Amino acid sequence: MKQVAANMAGTVISVLVQPGDTISEGQDVIVLESMKMEVPVQSMEAGKVVEVKANIGDFVNDGDIIVVLE
Repeated sequence: MKQVAANMAGTVISVLVQPGDTISEGQDVIVLESMKMEVPVQSMEAGKVVEVKANIGDFVNDGDIIVVLE
């Protein structure tokens, strides 16, 4: 399984994908807010979304797995 990790600590303000979606390399999957800035998290690989592990309002740390791909 491929995974997408948060690239910084922040609060999830938008979830842009759902299980079953097919995404491409470089596609935004989640938007985080950190220090009043909106920061998109991009997938480094293409694949099909199996699970989204973060919800709007969740706080994630740098390196936390937020999306699982197959």
